[in-house]
Amino acid sequence: MSTAPFDPSKFTAPKAKPLPVILLLDVSGSMSGEKIRNLNDAVRDMLNTFSDTENSETEIHVAIITFGAQVKLHQPLASASAVYWQDLSADGMTPLGTALQMAKAMIEDKDVVPSRAYRPTVVLVSDGGPNDTWEKPLNVFISDGRSAKCDRLAMAIGADADEAVLGKFIEGTPNQLFYAENAKQLRDFFKFVTMSVTIRTKSQTPNNVPEAISIDIQPTTIEARQNKTKTLTQSASATDGGYW
Repeated sequence: MSTAPFDPSKFTAPKAKPLPVILLLDVSGSMSGEKIRNLNDAVRDMLNTFSDTENSETEIHVAIITFGAQVKLHQPLASASAVYWQDLSADGMTPLGTALQMAKAMIEDKDVVPSRAYRPTVVLVSDGGPNDTWEKPLNVFISDGRSAKCDRLAMAIGADADEAVLGKFIEGTPNQLFYAENAKQLRDFFKFVTMSVTIRTKSQTPNNVPEAISIDIQPTTIEARQNKTKTLTQSASATDGGYW
């Protein structure tokens, strides 16, 4: 009885599937100071947690697009464990429309986000309103192609954030619009995103996004902010450093 020659290349472990997380971060001039410092800290903590939770079946990949003085691919899509974090700086206006076009092009490119990848999570964070043509890019992003199927989350930083635009970004998802007026609320939001993604890596169905109520951390929402009493607002600012 003849046997085929031994070929070790036939014995390879299954490659982990990527779960993409794409951050769209406002780095306009109004984000300078404490806002950008705390945003840097929150994203760095997220990356560290992602690196520690990767497993043989699912690998979290992260891309970061910033929009301010220019729209920049600050971090190409790569395994979280391979990302070398470089702090963001704030300057310029708020060209959200161009940032959405870049994000969509990335998601639709199957050489960048392969068909075998799990459903991406896209996170939009802004403290102002767009200053470019954003309506069409936003409508196309949420209603057409692969980007329309992403899990989309958004956070408004401070009272000057354009709630209508951010609310439009999460249209069609079960997600609420989150809000931060201090460092703690910003960190809570990114912890929430982190937990949502890491839960998926341990799930039998990673394409399914966990319900918000099942996540231990519940960030502040726009609705909650609107319902707060003046006394509670003053108390939170005193405790958490309400500097925006």
